[in-house]
Amino acid sequence: MKDCEIFSTLKVPCGSKIIIRADGRNFSGLSNILELERPYDNLFANLMIDVCSDFFVEFSPRLIFTFSDEINVLLSEIPFNGRVEKLNSVFASYISGSFTKNIGKYLNYFNKDEPSNLKPISFDSRVIPLSDHGVIEYFKNRQNEAWRNCLNGYSYWKLREEYGKSRAVEILNKKKSSELHEILFERGLNMSEVPQWQRRGIGLYKKEISVEGYNPINKENVTSNRSKIYKDWKLPLFDNEFFNEILI
Repeated sequence: MKDCEIFSTLKVPCGSKIIIRADGRNFSGLSNILELERPYDNLFANLMIDVCSDFFVEFSPRLIFTFSDEINVLLSEIPFNGRVEKLNSVFASYISGSFTKNIGKYLNYFNKDEPSNLKPISFDSRVIPLSDHGVIEYFKNRQNEAWRNCLNGYSYWKLREEYGKSRAVEILNKKKSSELHEILFERGLNMSEVPQWQRRGIGLYKKEISVEGYNPINKENVTSNRSKIYKDWKLPLFDNEFFNEILI
Protein backbone atom coordinates (compact mmCIF):
# COMPACT_ATOMS: atom_id res chain seq x y z
CA MET A 1 0.00 0.00 0.00
CA LYS A 2 2.99 2.29 0.45
CA ASP A 3 3.26 2.50 -3.34
CA CYS A 4 -0.18 4.16 -3.42
CA GLU A 5 1.18 7.19 -1.58
CA ILE A 6 2.10 8.76 -4.88
CA PHE A 7 2.99 12.22 -3.54
CA SER A 8 4.74 11.20 -0.33
CA THR A 9 8.23 11.62 -1.80
CA LEU A 10 7.54 14.90 -3.60
CA LYS A 11 10.01 17.52 -2.34
CA VAL A 12 10.51 21.24 -2.84
CA PRO A 13 13.09 22.21 -5.49
CA CYS A 14 16.66 22.46 -4.25
CA GLY A 15 17.98 26.00 -3.94
CA SER A 16 14.57 27.68 -3.99
CA LYS A 17 13.17 30.06 -1.43
CA ILE A 18 9.98 28.55 -0.01
CA ILE A 19 6.82 30.45 0.81
CA ILE A 20 3.81 28.91 2.51
CA ARG A 21 0.44 30.56 2.00
CA ALA A 22 -2.44 29.57 4.27
CA ASP A 23 -6.03 30.71 3.81
CA GLY A 24 -8.96 30.36 6.15
CA ARG A 25 -11.83 28.18 4.96
CA ASN A 26 -15.27 29.85 4.81
CA PHE A 27 -14.19 32.79 6.98
CA SER A 28 -16.99 34.92 5.58
CA GLY A 29 -19.34 32.60 7.45
CA LEU A 30 -17.16 32.79 10.55
CA SER A 31 -17.27 36.60 10.37
CA ASN A 32 -21.07 36.48 10.44
CA ILE A 33 -21.13 34.07 13.37
CA LEU A 34 -18.72 36.23 15.39
CA GLU A 35 -20.50 39.41 14.29
CA LEU A 36 -17.22 41.06 13.36
CA GLU A 37 -17.04 44.75 12.56
CA ARG A 38 -16.91 45.44 8.83
CA PRO A 39 -14.83 45.91 6.83
CA TYR A 40 -12.16 45.44 9.53
CA ASP A 41 -12.22 44.21 13.09
CA ASN A 42 -9.28 45.05 15.38
CA LEU A 43 -9.88 42.05 17.61
CA PHE A 44 -9.81 39.67 14.65
CA ALA A 45 -6.56 41.26 13.43
CA ASN A 46 -5.04 40.69 16.87
CA LEU A 47 -6.27 37.09 16.82
CA MET A 48 -4.48 36.52 13.50
CA ILE A 49 -1.32 38.08 14.93
CA ASP A 50 -1.47 35.65 17.87
CA VAL A 51 -1.69 32.78 15.39
CA CYS A 52 1.27 34.14 13.42
CA SER A 53 3.25 34.58 16.64
CA ASP A 54 2.68 30.94 17.59
CA PHE A 55 3.90 29.89 14.16
CA PHE A 56 6.96 32.15 14.38
CA VAL A 57 8.02 30.69 17.72
CA GLU A 58 7.55 27.11 16.49
CA PHE A 59 9.17 27.32 13.03
CA SER A 60 11.38 30.49 13.06
CA PRO A 61 10.62 31.80 9.57
CA ARG A 62 12.19 34.94 8.09
CA LEU A 63 8.92 36.77 7.57
CA ILE A 64 5.20 36.36 8.10
CA PHE A 65 2.82 38.67 6.27
CA THR A 66 -0.89 38.56 7.05
CA PHE A 67 -4.05 40.35 6.00
CA SER A 68 -7.68 39.31 6.26
CA ASP A 69 -7.65 35.51 6.80
CA GLU A 70 -4.48 34.99 4.74
CA ILE A 71 -1.04 34.14 6.15
CA ASN A 72 2.12 34.22 4.01
CA VAL A 73 5.30 32.69 5.43
CA LEU A 74 8.83 33.01 4.06
CA LEU A 75 10.71 30.08 5.57
CA SER A 76 14.31 30.42 6.72
CA GLU A 77 14.88 26.67 6.90
CA ILE A 78 12.94 23.88 5.23
CA PRO A 79 11.69 21.31 7.76
CA PHE A 80 10.51 17.73 7.11
CA ASN A 81 13.29 17.21 4.57
CA GLY A 82 11.37 19.43 2.17
CA ARG A 83 8.49 16.96 1.74
CA VAL A 84 5.56 18.89 0.25
CA GLU A 85 2.86 16.69 1.82
CA LYS A 86 4.35 17.22 5.28
CA LEU A 87 4.82 20.96 4.80
CA ASN A 88 1.26 21.49 3.66
CA SER A 89 -0.44 19.20 6.15
CA VAL A 90 1.56 20.16 9.25
CA PHE A 91 1.49 23.90 8.60
CA ALA A 92 -2.24 23.98 7.81
CA SER A 93 -3.09 21.91 10.86
CA TYR A 94 -0.78 23.92 13.13
CA ILE A 95 -2.32 27.22 12.03
CA SER A 96 -5.84 25.78 12.42
CA GLY A 97 -4.99 24.52 15.89
CA SER A 98 -3.44 27.82 16.93
CA PHE A 99 -6.48 29.73 15.70
CA THR A 100 -8.79 27.42 17.65
CA LYS A 101 -6.65 27.81 20.77
CA ASN A 102 -6.41 31.58 20.56
CA ILE A 103 -10.00 32.32 19.61
CA GLY A 104 -11.07 31.35 23.14
CA LYS A 105 -9.39 34.50 24.47
CA TYR A 106 -11.53 36.65 22.19
CA LEU A 107 -14.93 34.99 22.38
CA ASN A 108 -15.93 37.12 25.36
CA TYR A 109 -15.30 40.19 23.24
CA PHE A 110 -16.97 38.81 20.13
CA ASN A 111 -20.14 37.25 21.48
CA LYS A 112 -19.75 36.83 25.26
CA ASP A 113 -20.53 33.11 25.00
CA GLU A 114 -19.26 30.57 22.51
CA PRO A 115 -21.72 30.57 19.62
CA SER A 116 -23.59 27.27 19.32
CA ASN A 117 -23.14 27.35 15.54
CA LEU A 118 -19.36 27.85 15.66
CA LYS A 119 -17.87 25.10 13.48
CA PRO A 120 -14.33 23.66 13.58
CA ILE A 121 -11.83 26.09 12.05
CA SER A 122 -9.65 25.01 9.14
CA PHE A 123 -7.01 26.52 6.86
CA ASP A 124 -5.65 25.24 3.58
CA SER A 125 -1.95 25.52 2.77
CA ARG A 126 0.16 25.58 -0.38
CA VAL A 127 3.90 25.50 -1.05
CA ILE A 128 5.32 28.18 -3.38
CA PRO A 129 8.98 27.80 -4.49
CA LEU A 130 10.55 31.03 -5.78
CA SER A 131 13.83 32.71 -6.66
CA ASP A 132 15.19 35.62 -4.58
CA HIS A 133 13.67 38.10 -7.00
CA GLY A 134 10.46 36.09 -7.10
CA VAL A 135 10.10 36.39 -3.33
CA ILE A 136 10.07 40.18 -3.48
CA GLU A 137 7.62 40.21 -6.37
CA TYR A 138 5.40 37.72 -4.55
CA PHE A 139 5.11 39.84 -1.42
CA LYS A 140 4.55 42.97 -3.50
CA ASN A 141 1.68 41.13 -5.17
CA ARG A 142 0.12 40.03 -1.87
CA GLN A 143 0.46 43.54 -0.44
CA ASN A 144 -1.26 44.89 -3.54
CA GLU A 145 -4.03 42.37 -2.89
CA ALA A 146 -4.32 43.65 0.68
CA TRP A 147 -4.78 47.16 -0.72
CA ARG A 148 -7.42 46.01 -3.22
CA ASN A 149 -9.29 44.22 -0.43
CA CYS A 150 -9.16 47.38 1.64
CA LEU A 151 -10.46 49.67 -1.10
CA ASN A 152 -13.16 47.24 -2.22
CA GLY A 153 -14.19 46.43 1.34
CA TYR A 154 -14.69 50.03 2.39
CA SER A 155 -16.51 50.81 -0.85
CA TYR A 156 -18.89 47.88 -0.45
CA TRP A 157 -19.74 48.46 3.20
CA LYS A 158 -20.19 52.20 2.77
CA LEU A 159 -22.63 51.63 -0.08
CA ARG A 160 -24.35 48.77 1.70
CA GLU A 161 -25.21 51.12 4.57
CA GLU A 162 -27.21 53.22 2.08
CA TYR A 163 -28.50 50.80 -0.53
CA GLY A 164 -28.40 47.27 0.84
CA LYS A 165 -26.43 44.28 -0.38
CA SER A 166 -27.72 43.71 -3.93
CA ARG A 167 -27.73 47.37 -4.96
CA ALA A 168 -24.24 47.93 -3.52
CA VAL A 169 -22.90 45.07 -5.66
CA GLU A 170 -24.58 46.52 -8.76
CA ILE A 171 -23.10 49.97 -8.18
CA LEU A 172 -19.58 48.60 -7.67
CA ASN A 173 -19.67 46.35 -10.75
CA LYS A 174 -16.68 47.11 -13.01
CA LYS A 175 -15.79 50.29 -11.13
CA LYS A 176 -12.18 51.46 -11.47
CA SER A 177 -10.11 52.24 -8.38
CA SER A 178 -10.34 55.99 -9.09
CA GLU A 179 -14.13 55.71 -9.10
CA LEU A 180 -14.07 53.84 -5.79
CA HIS A 181 -11.94 56.58 -4.27
CA GLU A 182 -14.51 59.12 -5.46
CA ILE A 183 -17.39 57.12 -3.98
CA LEU A 184 -15.65 57.02 -0.61
CA PHE A 185 -14.53 60.65 -0.73
CA GLU A 186 -18.11 61.76 -1.35
CA ARG A 187 -19.02 59.92 1.86
CA GLY A 188 -16.32 61.57 3.93
CA LEU A 189 -13.66 58.86 3.79
CA ASN A 190 -10.13 59.56 2.55
CA MET A 191 -8.37 56.21 2.10
CA SER A 192 -5.01 57.74 2.97
CA GLU A 193 -6.35 58.20 6.49
CA VAL A 194 -7.32 54.54 6.90
CA PRO A 195 -4.99 52.68 9.36
CA GLN A 196 -1.86 51.50 7.62
CA TRP A 197 -2.30 47.86 8.67
CA GLN A 198 -5.60 47.76 6.80
CA ARG A 199 -4.04 49.13 3.62
CA ARG A 200 -0.74 47.22 3.68
CA GLY A 201 -1.20 44.24 5.97
CA ILE A 202 0.81 43.29 9.06
CA GLY A 203 4.30 41.79 9.21
CA LEU A 204 6.21 39.72 11.75
CA TYR A 205 9.98 39.43 11.56
CA LYS A 206 13.05 39.45 13.79
CA LYS A 207 14.38 42.86 14.72
CA GLU A 208 17.31 44.01 16.82
CA ILE A 209 16.15 46.00 19.84
CA SER A 210 18.11 47.63 22.65
CA VAL A 211 17.62 46.20 26.13
CA GLU A 212 18.71 48.01 29.28
CA GLY A 213 20.33 45.87 31.97
CA TYR A 214 22.67 45.99 34.96
CA ASN A 215 26.12 44.45 35.26
CA PRO A 216 26.54 43.46 38.94
CA ILE A 217 30.29 42.81 38.50
CA ASN A 218 31.10 46.26 37.14
CA LYS A 219 28.15 47.80 38.98
CA GLU A 220 26.98 49.73 35.97
CA ASN A 221 24.03 49.94 33.64
CA VAL A 222 24.60 48.30 30.26
CA THR A 223 22.78 48.22 26.96
CA SER A 224 22.68 45.11 24.80
CA ASN A 225 21.01 44.21 21.52
CA ARG A 226 18.53 41.37 21.37
CA SER A 227 16.78 39.85 18.39
CA LYS A 228 13.05 39.66 19.05
CA ILE A 229 9.91 39.05 17.05
CA TYR A 230 8.65 42.41 15.86
CA LYS A 231 4.99 42.90 15.00
CA ASP A 232 4.89 45.61 12.36
CA TRP A 233 1.48 47.27 12.09
CA LYS A 234 2.93 50.04 9.94
CA LEU A 235 4.63 48.19 7.13
CA PRO A 236 6.26 50.16 4.34
CA LEU A 237 5.55 49.25 0.76
CA PHE A 238 7.54 46.10 0.07
CA ASP A 239 10.68 46.73 -1.98
CA ASN A 240 14.29 45.61 -2.28
CA GLU A 241 15.35 47.81 0.63
CA PHE A 242 12.89 46.12 3.00
CA PHE A 243 14.15 42.66 2.14
CA ASN A 244 17.84 43.60 1.96
CA GLU A 245 18.05 45.70 5.12
CA ILE A 246 15.24 44.66 7.44
CA LEU A 247 15.37 40.94 6.72
CA ILE A 248 19.12 40.43 6.89
